[in-house]
Amino acid sequence: QVQLVESGGGSVQAGGSLRLSCVASGSTDGRYCMGWFRQAPGKEREGVALINGAGGTGYSLAVKGRFSISKDNAKNTGYLQMDRLNHQDTAMYYCAIRLYSGCSWSKGDFDYWGQGTQVTVSA
Repeated sequence: QVQLVESGGGSVQAGGSLRLSCVASGSTDGRYCMGWFRQAPGKEREGVALINGAGGTGYSLAVKGRFSISKDNAKNTGYLQMDRLNHQDTAMYYCAIRLYSGCSWSKGDFDYWGQGTQVTVSA
């Protein structure tokens, strides 16, 4: 069993930055894919950024060039650095991990989810 706890969300003005953290505890050795997803009111949950066990990363077109995902395996913690935020980035942000498999943009492929952290960007 794995538990994920996100933190770092909040309210920020457009153009500002936030750094989200996701601490993983339980049965994990760091060799997993971590993904950050977000869900705005009335919209589907969508993938934002992925990082695999080797450190390879991927980003959605909406955030590429503005967001950066990283992972500290020693601390079992993942991060999402979000810069140049805009109103369209307002959403609940979730981290998720997929064990023993490569990364996927499909939320159904992930095994464990955090409770989410709210990000609100004011225009």
